[in-house]
Amino acid sequence: MKVIYLILFSLSFFTCSYNSKENTSQETIIKTFEEQLSDVAISIIDENIEYDPSYFAIKYPNGDIPKNKGVCTDVVIRSYRKLNIDLQKEVHEDLKTNFSKYPNLKKWGLTKPDTNIDHRRVPNLEIFFSRKGQKLKITNNSDDYKVGEIITWMINNKLPHIGIITNKKSLDGKRPMIVHNVGNGQVLQDCLFSYEIVGHYKYGN
Repeated sequence: MKVIYLILFSLSFFTCSYNSKENTSQETIIKTFEEQLSDVAISIIDENIEYDPSYFAIKYPNGDIPKNKGVCTDVVIRSYRKLNIDLQKEVHEDLKTNFSKYPNLKKWGLTKPDTNIDHRRVPNLEIFFSRKGQKLKITNNSDDYKVGEIITWMINNKLPHIGIITNKKSLDGKRPMIVHNVGNGQVLQDCLFSYEIVGHYKYGN
């Protein structure tokens, strides 16, 4: 009888142990939207992307310029699109009903929205993120810049620029690295404080 009891106990222990391991292996890590945005930004790194600020006629919605070309805004557009957010469509829909909220368009002599280019302009994205997302503080403290947030700069007082903050750290571990395109392809760089920061945003689900 004792032998039978021991056999049954051993089988029971083995089954519980196996189920525990099986449940552990089936557990999935649920990432925040911001963590996902960081991941997809890193996934599109490609130093062979040709920097091309030309005007392109593209389809609407979900239009994109040629895959081997791009500027800084295309990094952001392509990353969000991988998470099923089409900034081309969202920016256009806001522009249709709130054209006056985008003063740069009038400054450029435009009188109506253009689905080919509006979402590819940094000043428009800054206004859109301010209106539809969260406008965050600008500081000189790297700890204030979190994974999956959007950063904009003004380079040499004339060139608007934009990038995505990732979960990767600089070699000294002090600064988050950025996926952006300033002319050398879609790359990951330690450039948070390389230019004058003019915008800091959070946008997404």
